[in-house]
Amino acid sequence: MSTPYRIMTVCTGNICRSPMAEVVLRQRFEDAGLGDRVVIDSTGISDEEHGNPIDRRAATVLAAHGYEVPNRRARQVTAADLRERDLVLAMTSVHERSLRRLAGASDVARRIHRYREFDPTVSPQAPDRELDVADPWYGDMRGFEECLAMIELAADTIVAHVRDQVADRAVSGRPD
Repeated sequence: MSTPYRIMTVCTGNICRSPMAEVVLRQRFEDAGLGDRVVIDSTGISDEEHGNPIDRRAATVLAAHGYEVPNRRARQVTAADLRERDLVLAMTSVHERSLRRLAGASDVARRIHRYREFDPTVSPQAPDRELDVADPWYGDMRGFEECLAMIELAADTIVAHVRDQVADRAVSGRPD
């Protein structure tokens, strides 16, 4: 496959939830042998944190769980980002709605999903609040631990979903 499968995770400021999901997914895809075929990045709906590094608490929790914490800077999502991704994973229903507005009436909107839609412990018909990855920024370290746990619960199902998508591309010969 010449064109990698591109995934973007999205939260509010791109300093907590979405970079945590980016790090976890990158590791899971590496572990699944798909690291060379899947590219993962993250953005935020807002530009309020533009240029800031990952939140120190998020970095601490990731490192404590054995993840490599990248040197990265927050950035805001653009319409072009959405067009260039195969799968966009919003952390909350608010993020999902914002992304759908940014995508417009295009076929891009069908690529936008809520991250926890892939969590096997949560019903797809659950209320919005149960499908949201709660924002840990306002709380203590426990909130970051809970956030990581939610992200990890859905990660393997996301990997399986993308593995199927990558296999379908290979069979069809479709580059994107």
